[in-house]
Amino acid sequence: QGPRKDDICYATQNRQDAVKELTSRCEVLLVVGSANSSNSNRLRELAERRGIPAYLIDNAEDIRPEWLTGKQRVGLTAGASAPEVLVDQVIERLQEWGAEAVTKGNGHGEAVTFSLPKELKD
Repeated sequence: QGPRKDDICYATQNRQDAVKELTSRCEVLLVVGSANSSNSNRLRELAERRGIPAYLIDNAEDIRPEWLTGKQRVGLTAGASAPEVLVDQVIERLQEWGAEAVTKGNGHGEAVTFSLPKELKD
C-alpha cells in the first residue's frame, strides 16, 4: 500500500519509502536532484541516517569515481522533480564505468488521478 492519495507529497513519501528499502541492498546511494530541493536533500539524509554514504548530484557529470571505489552495489534515486532523462544519463555513466546490471526497484507507481472540481465538470 502506497501513501494516501490525498497527501500533497505523494511522490516525496513514495521515494522516501523506496530509499528505506533500497538502503538495505546498496553500499552507496546517488540522489539525482538539485541542492536547493528539500525533497532531494531528505532522500540523501535518510540514506545517511541508515548508515549508507549518499551523494546529491545534479547530473552524471557530478559523480566522482572515488565515491564508488570498492562498492559492489550502487543505489540510485531521484527527487520528485528531477527529469527522468537525468536518471537515465547517470545509469549510462555507471555502465560506462563498468556497472554490469541495472535492477529497477518495486516502488509504488505515481500515476495518481484527481477528480476535477465540480465547477469544471459541467
